Amino acid sequence: MFVNTFWSLVPPIVAIALALITKEVYSSLFIGILFGGLLYSGFSFVGTMEHVFVDGMIGSLADSWNVGILIFLVILGGMVMLMNRAGGSAAFGRWSVTHVKTKFGAQLATIALGVLIFIDDYFNCLTVGSVMRPLTDKHGISRAKLAYLIDATAAPVCIIAPISSWAAAVTGFVDGANGLTLFIRAIPYNFYAFLTIVMMIVLAAKDFDYGPMKMVEMSNRLNISTADPSITGAEDQPNPPVSSKGKVIHLVLPIISLIICCVIGMIYTGGFFEGESFVDAFANSDASVGLVYGSSVAMLITILFYLATRVLSFKDCMNAIPEGFKSMVPAILILTFAWTLKAMTDSLGAKEYVAAMVENVAGNNAIMSFLPAFVFLIGCFLAFATGTSWGTFGILIPIVVNVFNADLGNELMIIAISACMAGAVCGDHCSPISDTTIMASAGAECDHIQHVSTQLPYAITIAAISLVCYILSGFIRNWVICMPLGIILTIVVLLCVGKMYGKNAEA
Repeated sequence: MFVNTFWSLVPPIVAIALALITKEVYSSLFIGILFGGLLYSGFSFVGTMEHVFVDGMIGSLADSWNVGILIFLVILGGMVMLMNRAGGSAAFGRWSVTHVKTKFGAQLATIALGVLIFIDDYFNCLTVGSVMRPLTDKHGISRAKLAYLIDATAAPVCIIAPISSWAAAVTGFVDGANGLTLFIRAIPYNFYAFLTIVMMIVLAAKDFDYGPMKMVEMSNRLNISTADPSITGAEDQPNPPVSSKGKVIHLVLPIISLIICCVIGMIYTGGFFEGESFVDAFANSDASVGLVYGSSVAMLITILFYLATRVLSFKDCMNAIPEGFKSMVPAILILTFAWTLKAMTDSLGAKEYVAAMVENVAGNNAIMSFLPAFVFLIGCFLAFATGTSWGTFGILIPIVVNVFNADLGNELMIIAISACMAGAVCGDHCSPISDTTIMASAGAECDHIQHVSTQLPYAITIAAISLVCYILSGFIRNWVICMPLGIILTIVVLLCVGKMYGKNAEA
């Protein structure tokens, strides 16, 4: 009765609405999960319990990909705690004050680091957060603003990077055509990703914010707390003495080791050391396993380095690891609930319902030029409701490819594929049940619902401009014209908004 209908999307909608209204994410997610279980079982008590806990929660935690991500989270939490206790983070904070002297410089440095770490969105969120927190704190940038900068340089950057776990995911959903070629050709039409980067730079350069972010930034400037405890509960963790021997190298070396080891781990899982090319190895990589390999080796290198430089004792290192695990427990709990909620929507046939709806519209030749805009909107809604970009790719990309018979010479197909990717990233960016959004909150040590509510107006602004660009590109079909128009429109809109709200310092 409820399967393969609009009801399949109601559980995540309920969870998201409750989270935004109540500002409490755990109970909201669980109510959404429970609602999905009731619909699936026909309101049977026993059936609901079995579906929620056995098929949903236990099934999600039994998935090897999910377990790999959880292990990666735990190891990253341990590494961050090690860097903090070794004094590396504090030393970087002191160094950054003397070298990065402005708030604009601090934001620009955060954006640049986020763009440089394009390998994987999870890795991006946690790494950029741990590195840039001392710098942004020193310059009075709120954790909510840091979380936005992290989130906006995670998925939006990964989706325009040919060598990334996201590129590998997209190519895996393409049948009948060269997936990597399709991905690369679609990059110039990914308006949401590029315009998001433009927006961050303009906001930083003009020093203004709007919506809930404005209030949070001003309250932070006045040292007034507007948030609940952060998603990681880091401020509740015990604070043992930080090593006085810590230097910047005690932060930089572990981060560099982490980046190099994770890249090697990912290409290893893709068969690079068995003869595959670097690009093919990334396309075939298992990011979940590769990140576990890389982070494990990086943690070992970090511990050995700290012991060799006598900045921490072996006992101090071992004590820091479980404390790092504790700091990630709230994020792990939210991720588990988000994955379980996704299992509820899958069992109710959300994929089949949306696929049928898109195919019906795509079959109408009268509106083919509007197809990119329509695909973008569907991608936004589906990713927002389910909290997954990759799941949205899996639904929409095969449909678009089939509609155009995998004809790489058809520019409209390239635009529609890019619209699918952009819409999925946009919805993922907005959704409180998205893995990447959760990771951004964890990386910035920011209250999760505050992060979602403050970045939502920004994401919606770029989504609206992107929609206009996809309508134009459906008729013009030339990114050389459409992308500059999108950039100009973004700058004009933001300057108009900036005049309405004024600079943060003047508010």
